[in-house]
Amino acid sequence: MIGKDLSEARRDRITVAILALGGQGGGVLADWVIDLASCNGWIAQGTSVPGVAQRTGSTVYYIEMVRRSALAANAPDPVLALMPVPGDVDIVIASELMEAGRAILRGFVSGDRTLLIGSTHRIYAVSEKSAPGDGTASSQRILDAAERRAARFIGFDMDEAATQSRSVISSIMFGALAGSGALPFDEAMFHDAIRKSGKAVEANLRGFALGTQRAAGVQ
Repeated sequence: MIGKDLSEARRDRITVAILALGGQGGGVLADWVIDLASCNGWIAQGTSVPGVAQRTGSTVYYIEMVRRSALAANAPDPVLALMPVPGDVDIVIASELMEAGRAILRGFVSGDRTLLIGSTHRIYAVSEKSAPGDGTASSQRILDAAERRAARFIGFDMDEAATQSRSVISSIMFGALAGSGALPFDEAMFHDAIRKSGKAVEANLRGFALGTQRAAGVQ
């Protein structure tokens, strides 16, 4: 599986897509991942593409990283992509269940390579709230699709975990990424990225710890 391949450092290029709603700290999470890679022997680039959703607006953050040691001594830095390409994403992190479903629909999740990390909680769209009776979309259909379409799926209620740890969902997602074993970095390196940011460090470390535990528990 992808987690085994990456954790054993067999890959020299890794691609990550983060799908998050406005206010969920997707940009902070992307910055942590970029700093994690850049400080530990990788060339990393991050971009973001804002979108308009029926909740608070969703954004796709894309990170591409290449191991420096894999480049020839005199080679220039590689030219990295600006957007995720269907069929070429190693790790997808979704801050809410419908965002995980959108990642699948957009082709970012591939059964032969993609680790999908997603929160199972829902933030309902206007169309779901305004429909007569129960207009909510089926969460189970998305969960079933995640299990079928991803090489590996790690899903749990990250919103609840953020509340429990008195933290924010971005730190839970970062912890889940660490707990997945999908990146060739140890836990101390993840901690360093949080500390280097200087933002709500203790709260983010609490959230990170719980995210790591929860991810390990669902594998």
